[in-house]
Amino acid sequence: MTKVIAACLLLAAQTYNIPPAVLVGILQVEGGRVGQAVGPNTNGSYDLGPMQINTIWVPQLANFWGVSEQTAMAWIKDDACTNMGVSAWILRQHVNSTNSLSTAIGHYHSKTPHLSYAYKSKVVSAMKQKGLVRPKR
Repeated sequence: MTKVIAACLLLAAQTYNIPPAVLVGILQVEGGRVGQAVGPNTNGSYDLGPMQINTIWVPQLANFWGVSEQTAMAWIKDDACTNMGVSAWILRQHVNSTNSLSTAIGHYHSKTPHLSYAYKSKVVSAMKQKGLVRPKR
């Protein structure tokens, strides 16, 4: 992880009150890079930047930021700090709606139960591999 990505990740975690370890786990699982757009997905959307932010969020963010969707998409795709911030913001939306960080991690990927569970398992595994989760006793 570059110093810029790490600094952006920590700022995003603090801003949205998300444990940094969770964002590290998501970053590890998503495996994206600055400037990357992956897709199209089955619904025609794309995943952008390091945290692979889905373009379904672009209209809402463009409206909130008061910019065009093209500009919002470029910021999410090409700016590490914007990408990390959006990721933490999305996770915070899911935490707020479910009252569960565990459920929110799965919903970051999908609200479909089996897909959500599988994704959450991958994130927790990535966190364990990085030494960010204590084993159960």
